[in-house]
Amino acid sequence: MSLYQVQKFLYHLNRDDRVKAQFLDSREVALAAYELDNEEHQALLDGDIGLLYVLGVNGQILMHFAALLGIEWFDYLDMMREGIKQHGPVRAGVYTMTGGGASFTVEGQQR
Repeated sequence: MSLYQVQKFLYHLNRDDRVKAQFLDSREVALAAYELDNEEHQALLDGDIGLLYVLGVNGQILMHFAALLGIEWFDYLDMMREGIKQHGPVRAGVYTMTGGGASFTVEGQQR
């Protein structure tokens, strides 16, 4: 997994209008400059917020990608939760889960 490359791409997408224009024109071309594994590449092509979150993408970077894709805030949060249900606990990065993805908050336990 190349989490660094995924986050680097999303950082550039968020900050560089040329990368953004290229992505909007051809996602494949925009992604070609980054060393991504097949799962990461497909998640970015598909705009799969849930899988990207599970792969470990930082939420501060990911929320800008979601906004670019026209995803509303509460839908974005739901997509991250659904990603955990579909793909299991967060695998890497600052959100790596312990305890099998169990929530440690009262709010999370009430779901």
